[in-house]
Amino acid sequence: MKLLPPVATLISVAIVAAAAVWLVSESPNDLDDVGRYAAVTAPSGESVLVSVEGGDSPQEIGERLEEMGVIESTTQFRVLVSFLGYDGMLQSGEYEFQPGTPALDAVYRMRQGVVSTRSVTVIEGWRLEEVADAFAAEGIDREEFLTAARAREHDFDFVQRLKLGQSVEGYLHPAVYSVRRNDTAVDIIQRMLQAFADNVPEDVLEQGNGGLSLHEVVTLASIIEREAQVPSERPIMAQVFLSRLEQGIPLEADPTVQYAVSKDPRSVDAYGYWKKELTRADLQNDSPYNTYQNDSLPPGPICNPGLDSILAVIDPTQTNYLYFVAKADGSHLFAETFAEHLENIAEVEGR
Repeated sequence: MKLLPPVATLISVAIVAAAAVWLVSESPNDLDDVGRYAAVTAPSGESVLVSVEGGDSPQEIGERLEEMGVIESTTQFRVLVSFLGYDGMLQSGEYEFQPGTPALDAVYRMRQGVVSTRSVTVIEGWRLEEVADAFAAEGIDREEFLTAARAREHDFDFVQRLKLGQSVEGYLHPAVYSVRRNDTAVDIIQRMLQAFADNVPEDVLEQGNGGLSLHEVVTLASIIEREAQVPSERPIMAQVFLSRLEQGIPLEADPTVQYAVSKDPRSVDAYGYWKKELTRADLQNDSPYNTYQNDSLPPGPICNPGLDSILAVIDPTQTNYLYFVAKADGSHLFAETFAEHLENIAEVEGR
């Protein structure tokens, strides 16, 4: 191999540096911000859908983007991919772009698989209506979303096992979802169900945890999701609830009552979906979701739990606890006997 003389080497370095400066100056983002994507402020106009297949080269992708008017220069796109070390790392998918998108934004998005600049972050513990509200803010019809969530057209075994008319509440996996111009409510829910199937262990999808069916696992996980604020307490709570179910003791979980009373639109208008201060009348609400009045699990999930709460039900901490009470900081005091539980309540209340 012939080595470049020192002068030629310096010239080559200078050319590369100049190219890098030109690329950065032509693009609005900071190269130091490679690990995070910020929403693009692009010219208004009809969005363009661009399909990227696995194995497509940066040159092929750049040419496609330029031909469709998304970017101005295939060369700029290709050099940016090489300069950032993203060769072989652009993700496949159907991307939605605005015409005139800066090449650097297109590269960042394809590196991270952000198919649209619009997205919704679904939070662990959101109920179906909260998810519908969030997507409605991004243009997905709320009523269509709620209707699609009750349809059985979704081709997943765990959905087909649900009772007729039962919603997919609990199976809408919390994550960040892109929203494209042509997306329908069915498209969104299908992706959320696929995310659930991709993240929950296969044996759990098929058999639950041995003692509980998958639906019962997700139902109990949804209660834990609303109860637990300290992650390490989830497996402990799971064991408490499992022990109470085994012994025929009502779960007495406030979130299930909150879910029950929110079936009344007047309660939602006054207190939101999760009423914080429950009254004696609320605790006597005649609903199958009221775990103060019933000694079994509710008919279904009360929210969409995160994977950690599901795994807590699958692998609970082995304890003899039967009771817990919340402290001001969101953590809980656990007790094996009712007498200990009363002492913990007194401690919490400062008596």
